[in-house]
Amino acid sequence: MSRKAAVVALTALAPISWGSTYFVTTEFLPPDRPLFTGLMRALPAGLLLLALTRKLPRGAWWWKSAVLGALNIGAFFPLLFLAAYRLPGGVAAVVGSVGPLLVVGLAALLLGDKPTAKSLITAIAAAFGVSLVVLKAGAALDLVGVVAGLFSALSMSAGVVFTKRWGRPEGVGALALTGWQLTAGGLVILPVAFLVEGAPPALTGANLAGYAYLAFGNTAISYFLWFRGIERLSASSVTLLGPLSPITAAIIGWAALGQALGPVQLLGMVIAFGATLAGQLSPRTRKGGEDGETGKAGKAGKAQTGKAGKAQTGKAQTGKGGEAVEAAPEARAVEADGPFSSTEENRRKVSTDLETSAARR
Repeated sequence: MSRKAAVVALTALAPISWGSTYFVTTEFLPPDRPLFTGLMRALPAGLLLLALTRKLPRGAWWWKSAVLGALNIGAFFPLLFLAAYRLPGGVAAVVGSVGPLLVVGLAALLLGDKPTAKSLITAIAAAFGVSLVVLKAGAALDLVGVVAGLFSALSMSAGVVFTKRWGRPEGVGALALTGWQLTAGGLVILPVAFLVEGAPPALTGANLAGYAYLAFGNTAISYFLWFRGIERLSASSVTLLGPLSPITAAIIGWAALGQALGPVQLLGMVIAFGATLAGQLSPRTRKGGEDGETGKAGKAGKAQTGKAGKAQTGKAQTGKGGEAVEAAPEARAVEADGPFSSTEENRRKVSTDLETSAARR
């Protein structure tokens, strides 16, 4: 497995894990507490990572980590849950699936990544495939839910692009950066959750187990892998892994909740998964690309070698106007002995080879 394939595989674990959120929420968590659920996902995970890494932001990274935390967590979670509560699950997933298209546009605007036909086609295909998987006939639309879903997708897409643009400060690992963002996002959700939903509900053992999974497996580890992937892959490649989340949710619903998967849903899975794979393929390097640069470098090296060789031979023996120039002590010794002996000639060849090799480097 290549290094890029390994990074893609690890990054893909994040959206696959997020695909289990619906199952855990419906089966283990108290109902009608979307903001409290978002808070419990983000803040405990962020505080844990801060305790493990023992690193705080410095300088401009105080506001940068706050912005990233708000985009990736603080705004994204509440808007996502609002869309999920106001819309049928299939409609909410389809609205959210426009993320890859938003990332393509934002990457062109903020990163200077010119959109290609391939990136646009794969993003559209991914959204179409997701719609086949999750969209049901007669699904009702709610304006507030649609707007919330679109803004949640925009928030996450902007978070991906700004994370790619800013990178991370020197000497700070991806784990610490993840902790900063989760903590900042959790602190954004905290006052809103208490103002809107009031005091936390009484929690059962099943509730605590569900929140523990969401906080640590589904959020701390998954977002670490996600931000690590953003750092090492292109923004469009990362966001095109997003369709793995609704695909996973559909598979879990079929396996654990007895939900049916018909031919249309299976076709949608194939299309969405194919778009995800296509988004990870590197563009072909044309002949004359990197190889061409290597060739140019090689020619430059040969040219330098030739010039160096001339400098070592002709210029060392003749001066301006053809006047003789005193040879180096080594050359004088050779002239005194007459023609090169075989040993001396071999030594001179080795010396010339070393000079040529150095010039090429």
